[in-house]
Amino acid sequence: MGLDLRGLITKEKTRLESFSSKIIAIDAYNTIYQFLSIIRGPDGSPLSDTSGRVTSHLSGLFYRNTNFLSLGIKPVYVFDGRPPSLKSAEIERRKQIKKEATIKYEKALAEGDAEGVRRYAQQTTILHDTMVDDAKHILDLFGIPHIDAPSEGEATAAHLTITGQAYAAASQDYDSILFGAKRLVRNFTNSGKRKLPNRNTYIEIEPEMIDSQKILSELGLTRAQLVDVGILIGTDFNPDGFERIGPKTALKMIKEHGRLEEIPQIQDRLADIDYAQIRKIFLEPVVSRVSEIKFGTVNFSEIVRYLSEERSFSKERLESALGRLQKATERRGHTLEQWFG
Repeated sequence: MGLDLRGLITKEKTRLESFSSKIIAIDAYNTIYQFLSIIRGPDGSPLSDTSGRVTSHLSGLFYRNTNFLSLGIKPVYVFDGRPPSLKSAEIERRKQIKKEATIKYEKALAEGDAEGVRRYAQQTTILHDTMVDDAKHILDLFGIPHIDAPSEGEATAAHLTITGQAYAAASQDYDSILFGAKRLVRNFTNSGKRKLPNRNTYIEIEPEMIDSQKILSELGLTRAQLVDVGILIGTDFNPDGFERIGPKTALKMIKEHGRLEEIPQIQDRLADIDYAQIRKIFLEPVVSRVSEIKFGTVNFSEIVRYLSEERSFSKERLESALGRLQKATERRGHTLEQWFG
């Protein structure tokens, strides 16, 4: 579900070029799900190789990271570990949505409803362990570091910004702000032209920068109070939130009363939520302690061999994209080793 702070957050449009030479900690699962949902064939099915193995995520990772490196961006991918037990309700909710979407997808396919096929197919996306292994393999070939978080990947990505090891965290979810990320970049891995649902119209998706300290200052809240706002609205750890309480009402309540325990009208319902534990998940998250982030070199030949020979990618397209990366490197007058040194 993710936290809905859209009505409260100020976002500043930016461009990928502005992140050149900066380390960006990317929420890996969030990004791979995007690729699996968006990169699909006309019938809504994901791309696959000759053996029937899904390759949509590999396509997204290849082209997006080729672009990142061409721009001098230093991506670091953070993978989720074991989810907190409080997330079980949200995980089950997502499973149910996928089951219902599968039924709707098959119905739309049978009726020739192209728009319905596309829409419901995206909602059926499932991330398997083999896809995670695929993702880590292609990142290794690019020399791009990846980190296995002990729990929520967003928490470790946020921690990297707190320690100064990363400039910003990249995710579509606002939870990163509650985890303490100094900066959050949305639309970082899915910027570009996108088709509007049910319309033959395309729009340009641009990256959005959110400065957490600026947000807290504008709202007049502490980070702990923003976490309480999130609990009122609903987080992955209490997905239902509080009935009839949206972002603006939640903000008003916390600004007036200071914290959840002091809001009189929610006390009966508050007793049913483990709000103290949710606070702890956000304010004292379990994270990976990374001493150093090391970047490697791009193994051009092995990327081409792996994707073309093992995963059925077009060799010509691979070489063309990697050729642009090599030219961009030459234009900068640096080797990739010097970029990442």
